[in-house]
Amino acid sequence: MVVRFRESEKPTPTSTRNLLPLCHINGKKTIFAARIQIVKMEKIIDENIQGTAMKVAPMEQNKRKLFIESYGCQMNFADSEVVASILATQGFNTTQNLEEADLVLVNTCSIRDKAEQTVRKRLEKYNAVKASHNPNMKVGVLGCMAERLKSKFLEEEKIVDMVVGPDAYKDLPNLIAEIDEGRDAVNVLLSRDETYGDVAPVRLQSNGVSAFVSITRGCDNMCTFCVVPFTRGRERSRDPYSILEEINDLASKGFKEVTLLGQNVDSYLWYGGGLKKDFKKASKMAKATAVDFAQLLHKVANAQPGMRVRFSTSNPQDISDDVLHAMAAHRNICDYIHLPVQSGSDRILKEMNRLHTRQEYMDLIDRVKAIIPGVAISQDMITGFPTETEEDHEDTLSLMRYVGYDFGFMFAYSERPGTLAARKMEDDVPAEIKQRRLVEIINLQQEHSAMRTAANLNNIVEVLIEKESKKSTDQWAGKTSHMLTTVFPKGDYKVGDMVMVRVDDCTGATLIGEAIGYSDMEGPVRYKA
Repeated sequence: MVVRFRESEKPTPTSTRNLLPLCHINGKKTIFAARIQIVKMEKIIDENIQGTAMKVAPMEQNKRKLFIESYGCQMNFADSEVVASILATQGFNTTQNLEEADLVLVNTCSIRDKAEQTVRKRLEKYNAVKASHNPNMKVGVLGCMAERLKSKFLEEEKIVDMVVGPDAYKDLPNLIAEIDEGRDAVNVLLSRDETYGDVAPVRLQSNGVSAFVSITRGCDNMCTFCVVPFTRGRERSRDPYSILEEINDLASKGFKEVTLLGQNVDSYLWYGGGLKKDFKKASKMAKATAVDFAQLLHKVANAQPGMRVRFSTSNPQDISDDVLHAMAAHRNICDYIHLPVQSGSDRILKEMNRLHTRQEYMDLIDRVKAIIPGVAISQDMITGFPTETEEDHEDTLSLMRYVGYDFGFMFAYSERPGTLAARKMEDDVPAEIKQRRLVEIINLQQEHSAMRTAANLNNIVEVLIEKESKKSTDQWAGKTSHMLTTVFPKGDYKVGDMVMVRVDDCTGATLIGEAIGYSDMEGPVRYKA
């Protein structure tokens, strides 16, 4: 079991004493301390790669050096791969040595204050290196902070040479030409149609096994707590044929898993290009030949039946039964779905401008479990949203009991500049109450997660080997279809193999077992039940 917190809201040492999941091992009840990870609101943030200077194999003809760091969600890291691909055509190789860089870029996240403060500290570091070691270095900010802070960065604080928004990366050659001439450069215009579908991203942060493939950009759901629609613009979808081309290319390079990525993948709708909101104006032919998310899932699963398929993130009011049936129909689509709910209270859901009710969400959960037996479900949960009462909090706990989530991504509300909640609502729930409610939510999630983890004991699970185990060079580590980390002796298997593992033991976060053969999706010797 994994419990994930926002970094600024980790429980105090006192509160963590109660956060001990229960796991049945070899018929005994054993208690384990939870492994704490850190998350962002709508995407899991992997703290192991935050701020990592990325590097890809150099091209001999390229003479300039690009140092690029990324912070935030999976989408930001995917965008950095697009940027590196564009700049490779402009004579840049990536470097992990800041002092030798000709161009330093930081891809930013605006979802939480800590991320912004981290980026500011990094900009101070870049400028210190520039002043002391490399006066010709140019510094730029990419991504979600660009629009909101462009004037402050460029004109007031004068700490960057260039500011580029998420939809302007193709303009980088022109912007770099401007800063090469000694002029500041900025492009933060949001696009109606840019999806970067024609840019083949490099794989900067890849294990060679799994990769992210962006299918939508922007978001039309104006949740009052979220800044994404203002930093990434309105929702538009990528050409399905370019998606399939990228996935087929990944398969040819040995990748075994793709995650289809977007702020709201279930809203995917390709009708020839343009904003989703304009679909109603499309021609009859465009409407008749449009591709929705369920159809895209079928296409992807059929194109590469030996490749696992995941997607993130879903939105309860947009996911259709057709999507659920597509998941159930294909062996290679993982039985795992992330369904953010944010609150179990109808009143708070309305304040958040979530376009679903508590009952509608519960009905959806019932359909998910009926159509995909054994599915794993995870949630996002906000506690302490403005005006939240104890009754609202109890509604959240009761919803969690109804669903019995496998995993939870939980955090206390924090006000973000630019959101409707920040403009219109007072952040009136005291911090100590938020913290207490957060701990109660976490405790309940741990109870449910422990039962889900222990349910795998003595079962056989399919595992995609991703890397060597952190704790033993004699073991492989990989994930099940349900996203559970599993470790087992290496044997003759290798990274990228899909194997069947008998689960003999578990900890609070990891399944432990023995590989007994290849999955029926691949391998020279298939496992037969």
